[in-house]
Amino acid sequence: MTLTQSIGNARSSLSTVSEQISVVSQNIARVNDSDATRKIANVVTMGGGGVSVAGISRTANKLLLDTYLSANASNQTQTVVNSALDRLENTVGDTDSENSPAALISKLNSALQNYSTTPQNGAVAATVVSAAQSLATALNSATQAVTDIRNQADSDISTSVSNINNLLAQFEKLNQSVVKGTSSGADITDVLDQRDAVLKQLSTEVGIRTVSRAGGDMAIYTDSGVTLFDKTARQVTFAPTSNLSPSSVGSPVYADGVPIAGTPHTMSISSGKLAGLVDVRDNIALTYQSQLDEIARGLIEATAETDQSATPTLPAAAGLFTYGGGPAIPASGTVIAGLAGSIKINSTVDPAQGGNAQLVRDGGIAGNAAYTYNATGAASYTDRIQQLMSSLTASRSFDGSSQLPQTASVADYAKSSVSWLEALRQSASSEAESRQTLADRASSALSRETGVSLDEEMTNLLDLERTFQASSRLINTVDNMLATLLQSIN
Repeated sequence: MTLTQSIGNARSSLSTVSEQISVVSQNIARVNDSDATRKIANVVTMGGGGVSVAGISRTANKLLLDTYLSANASNQTQTVVNSALDRLENTVGDTDSENSPAALISKLNSALQNYSTTPQNGAVAATVVSAAQSLATALNSATQAVTDIRNQADSDISTSVSNINNLLAQFEKLNQSVVKGTSSGADITDVLDQRDAVLKQLSTEVGIRTVSRAGGDMAIYTDSGVTLFDKTARQVTFAPTSNLSPSSVGSPVYADGVPIAGTPHTMSISSGKLAGLVDVRDNIALTYQSQLDEIARGLIEATAETDQSATPTLPAAAGLFTYGGGPAIPASGTVIAGLAGSIKINSTVDPAQGGNAQLVRDGGIAGNAAYTYNATGAASYTDRIQQLMSSLTASRSFDGSSQLPQTASVADYAKSSVSWLEALRQSASSEAESRQTLADRASSALSRETGVSLDEEMTNLLDLERTFQASSRLINTVDNMLATLLQSIN
């Protein structure tokens, strides 16, 4: 090797090491960026022994990335569901909570028992009405809480859809840059990092899977197979509802014209925040609302008055509890959406509304003398009070769509509702912890495999500095040799 070649090789080494140091320095600068991958300067040997940087690559792992995307989407689904169930639980607490329908039914029964021992005491009669009023108010409040949760979920669905469309628009621009850079041979490692970061954010909103194609191109599909991006971003649409009532159904979500959430369909998504929000709005909250409505219907049915005439001809009428459709009694065993939100105390028995609390004992709350049980007005009459107590604990039919036993007393049905919600919440909480753990592990595995290690980069930097120093010394040595040679010639 000639001295001239030696200097050329040393110079190429200096240039190459400078580029490598620049790459390592950039890695160190982004060590705390969870979306940054480790960049590597690919060095090649040229003819004559010189070296150069052929290009910059990154440490990517599609399998680990796909695993993270799936785990993150599943985790977001369960997080949304778990949060909603926690809020629903606050509407009832456990069966011993003062505000739960189950506990308030028990208090109503206790008030009736006290009243049966002193039926002539109007003040005790008023405590029965007060207990009934607390029960009706609790059901009204619970219905409002469920409605608020559904409306919030509907609003959050709209936000999620907007986020998805924004992320797809970002992805389209980045994907175009990747394809263009791949074709021209430009360094696209940072753009690829940005594209992967968008995928991570997108998986928070909706479950996705990706397909890599030639030239750096990539397509995105929902976890159910509906296209979200293929050359161009597909539009995700949703029409929010301003105020969902217990009887109304929220709008579905469409991707590229295909329903992906909010309506039964083979292409419905199963993960991501969007899937969890739709599940809360259309399934969990509605099922719980149906249970509240059935409790309300059971109370109206249990306290209804019947025609006491010698020859009864009148239908049963709402007694202590009534609703907007009263005095008619709701159909047995069938959910009436929103009934828990409209149940109330009959004004004729409520002292606060000018009513007579003693009608609990005597009957005739429906406003017709034919429904009077204590025809003689006896102060010691307790038959109707005893009948009400028995009716609260008597078995009756409930709608099976509420996911609770179809035959039970209204008191037991209310307890079953609390148990159903608590079991669902505990299961969701456990599942949320499990999915969070899986997501964290997937994130850690991806970071270990593709992320930047400060220790490793500092070691590389020291090695490159030594190489730089060695190349510099070689140039100085050759320079001295050439100077000596020139001096000897002169």
